[in-house]
Parts: sequence; C-alpha cells; structure tokens
Amino acid sequence: MFILKIVKYFFQAIIIYLFFIIIKVIGLTLSRNLFSFLFNKIGPIVKSEQTINNNLEKFLGFYNDNEKKDIKFKMWANYGKTFVEYLYLKKFKDTNHHIEIKGEQILNEIIKKNKPVIFVSGHFANFELMSIELIKRNINLATIYRPLNNFFLNPFMEYLRKKYVCQNQIKKGLAGVKDSINYIKNNFSIALMIDQRVSEGNKLPFFDHLALTTTLPAQMALKFKLDIVPIYIARKTNDNFEIEIYDPIKNFSNDDYESNKLNISIKLNKILEEMISRNPGQWIWTHNRWK
Repeated sequence: MFILKIVKYFFQAIIIYLFFIIIKVIGLTLSRNLFSFLFNKIGPIVKSEQTINNNLEKFLGFYNDNEKKDIKFKMWANYGKTFVEYLYLKKFKDTNHHIEIKGEQILNEIIKKNKPVIFVSGHFANFELMSIELIKRNINLATIYRPLNNFFLNPFMEYLRKKYVCQNQIKKGLAGVKDSINYIKNNFSIALMIDQRVSEGNKLPFFDHLALTTTLPAQMALKFKLDIVPIYIARKTNDNFEIEIYDPIKNFSNDDYESNKLNISIKLNKILEEMISRNPGQWIWTHNRWK
C-alpha cells in the first residue's frame, strides 16, 4: 500500500510540475483562463463529487441543482486560478495594483499598539495573498500551515511560501502549538485558517450541523490576552482582489475558561459562515468539513 502511494504521489508531482512549466511559458493571464477551464474538467474526477454535494446541501439547506452547479463551477475556476498564481507570488509581493484593502486603519492600530494578535480566515479566493499583504504593512507574522500529503510536491510549496508569502511557517500539530507560543512571546502575530476539520477540535455548530472545529485561536487569545482579528479576501471579476479586515474580537475573560473557549470558537464559526455566504464559489468545498 505504501509503495502504491509513493507511485501515485510521484506521477501526480510529475503532472503538476509539467503544468507549472506550461504556466511559466504562457504567462499569468492565459494560464488563469486555461487552468480555470481545466480544473472544471479535471477537478470532479480527482475529488469526491459526493463530498462536495453533501457539503453544499448543508450550506444551501435545500436541494437546488442549478445553484450547486454554479457554485461548483466558480469554485473549480477559482481553484485553477489560485493554482496558477503560486508561480507568480513574487509579482504579488512586489506590486500593489492588484489589491484593495478595507479596514486598513485596523492594521495601523495593531502596528501602533505593537502587540501580537491572532489573524483568522479560511481558504477563500487566493488565500496566500492575505499574509503577503500583512507583512507588506510591517506586521511581524508567523503562519500556521498544513503540509501537503504529497512529499514530492511539499518541499517546493514550502519554498514558495517561505520565500514569497511568510518566512515564518509553523507546521500544524502539537509541535506547531509550541512554536506559536514562542513566536507570540517574541512579539509575532499568528495567522491561521479555521475552516478545515481538525481531529483535535471540538464538535461545534457550523451551518446548523456539528463540525470538528479548532479552538486554537480561542486558547491563544485567552492565554495571552490577545485580540482575534478575522480577515477575508475575495477575487473580483477582473482577477484583482479585495481584502477586508474585521473589527478585532477582544476583552476576553479567563473566568470559566472552557466555556469562553467554546463560545469564542462558536463565534468564529459564525463569522466564517458569513464569509462563505458572501461568495460561496470562492471557498473550497472539497474538504469533508462535517465528517
């Protein structure tokens, strides 16, 4: 079984590296068009269509085939464009014309206070750009990430993230929690995605269904008395982006720690629901969030 997995990962990596060569040869604009088309054709073959449909039915609350088709089409198109954009992260890091930020005054306040915060978001649009923009504004940042399962691809993706997104990458897991604490103690803010299922999480409401949810942001906020700052990104029709910084969630009390931890996490799930509902076609529906 392990040998078969190695063979599978090897051929997956070969195909993806060939795609990367094509992307660099034909350029950003043509690649976005090509791979948004290809992902709509290939995506339903390599990812479970049943999982996506089940997730969408939980979100929609009723069966609507046309709406589901529209969301899936937009999701795969965005997936394809984001895939392409990994090869152009340097361009996004070095320029500003592609991005608009709402709530920049909140970032200015964070910088002025010179105290770490916990940034939380989900896998929307090109989610990597959020960390890039925070660092451009001189925010000391460390990001928590989940390594790819494919060990032929993961080193290259880690290289891209460390070089162009955020140098301080924290691997998800127990060791990552310890690293996060060390970064906070050294006056670094922490950024993490809260929209994936985590085995060590708590089952909390998410679109009216229980889903394993990370309580790590709440734990860090309570332990170190830090604000939690939700952040959202959307892809616009011209493939530029808009980032919105939400008002910080603050004034946490350590009285009844367990209850507060869960209440904060439930509140973050509600914020995540609102973000997804804005542009459901720009969220990744392929993860089995409610398993």
